[in-house]
Amino acid sequence: MTAPLHEARATGPGRALPDTQQGMRRRNLARVMHTVSAEGPLSRAAVASRIGLTRAAVSTLVDELIRTGLLEELGPERPGRVGRPGSALAVSGRGPAGLGAEVGVDHLAVCVVDLRGEVRARAVRHGTNRGRSPEPVIEELTGLLREAVAEAEGAGLWPAGLAVAVPGLIARDARTVVRAPNLGWHDTDLGALLPADWPLTVDNEANFGGLAELWLGEHTPQNFLHVSAEIGIGAAVVVDGSLLRGTRGFAGELGHVPVHPDGPRCGCGGRGCLEQYAGEEAVLRAAGLEPGGDRVGLLAGRAADGDPEVRRALHEAGKALGIALTGALNLLDPESVVLGGALAGLAPWLLPSLESELARRTAGPARPVYVSRLGPEGPLLGAAHSVVRAVLDDPAAVAADGS
Repeated sequence: MTAPLHEARATGPGRALPDTQQGMRRRNLARVMHTVSAEGPLSRAAVASRIGLTRAAVSTLVDELIRTGLLEELGPERPGRVGRPGSALAVSGRGPAGLGAEVGVDHLAVCVVDLRGEVRARAVRHGTNRGRSPEPVIEELTGLLREAVAEAEGAGLWPAGLAVAVPGLIARDARTVVRAPNLGWHDTDLGALLPADWPLTVDNEANFGGLAELWLGEHTPQNFLHVSAEIGIGAAVVVDGSLLRGTRGFAGELGHVPVHPDGPRCGCGGRGCLEQYAGEEAVLRAAGLEPGGDRVGLLAGRAADGDPEVRRALHEAGKALGIALTGALNLLDPESVVLGGALAGLAPWLLPSLESELARRTAGPARPVYVSRLGPEGPLLGAAHSVVRAVLDDPAAVAADGS
């Protein structure tokens, strides 16, 4: 049977559990974890009220989660409440955590996020990865992973899994990079290169950026299009709170939508793709600037100072984005568009022409366009939080495998 096109990956939310007594117990454990995570600290009585179970049933579930170190008791609830005060429950700041990593064109980054959603360790290396073979890049990434994990272990945390964001097409096995044009990688099994210390999921960086927006963003509709950029441009399509992946898992390649069919040749083999007009390096070329270490900072600084060539280049990039997004909005009809990644830092100069194109070309009422507060951190945070969400979704499995 073919899997739904918008299904979550193995570490994503919503994994189906068997419809048995054991499966029901595991689902109820997950309901308790999600409730305390979203609304805690809460008493057992408050949790029972929210999820519709008896207090005795919830107490049994809570005791199990405390024994396995996923929840902790903070002491009596605040005074002034009627009746006997219950003990406030919170998600533990120790134990399993999410280990996220990002392979960018010009950086590597790693972070550890605890079950409370707090970043507890981070490691970054700046330097180009374009044209380098995967082996030395992943070797450096492994060094950063071990550095961050060692720091996290000192705080009583251990990785429940590893999720890696890559700017490319990822196979449905969630470990193979089918093609990453801006890195020059093809058919690369990252599972064979990374240490087998942790369960692994690899996904497109735009997908993780979209999930980060869904879970952590200020504007959280269940149906939206998240657009992010570095040198390339990607999109995540979120439908009913899940990623729309497509038959092969390649949905969201907005950067390779042709804007001008007879335009310059793209690394994907096509011509006139959006990346050739709105990617960071394309905007720098149009503005007559040389690429540097902080491309977005250079463009934003020049634009803020009133540089006419930079502003013109950003205006044209916004038009190209608007043209490409028009097709996606007319086809998918999302509630909104969210600009993330590098685009967030350039939004003041992109939005006027982008929104003008959308208003002129989109069928029906205009969709709101928001700017993500997560910016370029989105893919890395989305990767780490995908592991955290997996723990919340099936705490019994994590407790059984716990360190």
